Amino acid sequence: MSFTVIITQDFEQMSDVAARMYLKKVNHAIEKKNSFVGIFPTGNSPTGLYKYLIEHQNLFHAKKMVSFNLDEYVGLPGKTPQERMMHPESYCYFMLQNLFTHLSPTFKKTHVPPGSLIDQTQLEKSLKKGAKDPACYSLEGSGKGKAVVIPKDSRDDYLRWIRSEILDAYIEEIKKYSDAVDVALVGVGGRGHIAFHESGIPLELEMLLVQLDDNTIENAVKDGHFAKKKDSPHYAVSMGAGAVYGMSRCVLLVANGSRKAGPIAESLLGEVSADVPISKSQDFARKREMIYVLDEAAAQGILGKKDKLAKKGIELRDFRV
Repeated sequence: MSFTVIITQDFEQMSDVAARMYLKKVNHAIEKKNSFVGIFPTGNSPTGLYKYLIEHQNLFHAKKMVSFNLDEYVGLPGKTPQERMMHPESYCYFMLQNLFTHLSPTFKKTHVPPGSLIDQTQLEKSLKKGAKDPACYSLEGSGKGKAVVIPKDSRDDYLRWIRSEILDAYIEEIKKYSDAVDVALVGVGGRGHIAFHESGIPLELEMLLVQLDDNTIENAVKDGHFAKKKDSPHYAVSMGAGAVYGMSRCVLLVANGSRKAGPIAESLLGEVSADVPISKSQDFARKREMIYVLDEAAAQGILGKKDKLAKKGIELRDFRV
């Protein structure tokens, strides 16, 4: 249907442009069907957009919005699910701090994948016990980050519970609200991954239990989220590319910083590949609306390549001032 890439000067302009576009889609959906269903990310890239929503909350009806977050860690410190959920590095806590508690009224309903319900010790016992037994689970992915694919009838009781009550239940909850998500707001990881759908994991997978890539763990330490690699969770629950692109009417991707330049360029100029999960954007744009809003640093790999992008049906707009 359409693929638009917008280049902005810096983080502030990127956030402003993306937020204005986002609010138009929120209000259009509410006007049309009296509700809005959105997918929400964490990380640095969307924080400016969230700040804009907080400062301009008089421009939309938050009470008519339902949110589904992309992902959540498994294995954060805490003896109980509640303690793990409210850990300062949990994505539930991130959303409370950066958006939900600043809206009055806040969203009608919020959802974060319940990774905090999973006991990492029990998970690792089940994975060790069922290793090399595809009737328990299998690992899928060409990189170091792997999807732990659990059959519905897994021989392992704990893994079968995770599949039914954590993974499948989250997708079914989204389907209860709408035939399609109005807007999936997403960021991008340093290797082109979306949420915790790591590089190399098959693109068709919808909801994932992920054994995290070393690069993802190292970046979490570099970014100051955890002091050491051993302190960082090694597993996560995440929506996969199959769900993000398969369940949404529009995907709006925001990205800033030079670390994103390589995967952004690959996703636009290269072929669709599981090695760069956001390259699935090209397939998505053939049927729905795909938008990238980038700062100048994240767009370095596509500057001066407007003609090449046009040949692939991608419209490039330069908003730099």
